[in-house]
Amino acid sequence: MRRVFVDPAAPQRDAIEEAARWILVGGIVALPTDTLYGLAIDPFNREAVARLFDVKGRPADRAMPLIAADLDQVTAHCGALPPIAGRLAERYWPGPLTLIVSAPPALSREVTGRRSTVAIRVPNDDVARAVCALCGRPVTATSANISGDPATADPDTVEQTLGDRIDFLLDTGPTRGGPPSTIVDVTTTTPTLIRAGAIPWNELETWLDTTHTD
Repeated sequence: MRRVFVDPAAPQRDAIEEAARWILVGGIVALPTDTLYGLAIDPFNREAVARLFDVKGRPADRAMPLIAADLDQVTAHCGALPPIAGRLAERYWPGPLTLIVSAPPALSREVTGRRSTVAIRVPNDDVARAVCALCGRPVTATSANISGDPATADPDTVEQTLGDRIDFLLDTGPTRGGPPSTIVDVTTTTPTLIRAGAIPWNELETWLDTTHTD
């Protein structure tokens, strides 16, 4: 595994470009997000997806979340969001809110756990978004750990546990940690909380109520 330190306040473009190249050729890259470190691959590459499941020891029925550079990249690959999802995205992206939306047909079915939906967000992390932008597509952001082990905010832990299994570690130092992203299903008429996380559910409900329009 190659490990490169990047200043999160002024990311070196060559390091971002190298991370994107690894992803686009089927490699596995550990990168920071606004919560924890994640593992990024091209979710449209079935061989890369299979390798990532093997690296993590992840059950085949467990879907993997995606991150994107911005809302435009999400809609370009997943289609237009429902109105409620669009309002949530405009308010909370970039940030720790994951939305469950319809999965694009080209996406590897293993990424979605063979469901018709996929979880995606735009993280509040310049490095992660820059990697997505250079890849030209969303990438996975499943936690950088062996399945069943604690997720980590520490790049040293990523190297210790996964260094012989992945290709590249984009190291910006410890991430802020804390709760994972909040996951909300927006494929139904009424948004549904799937996982409590960094953004309290009652805050989301209150915001939707106060911005509701017919």
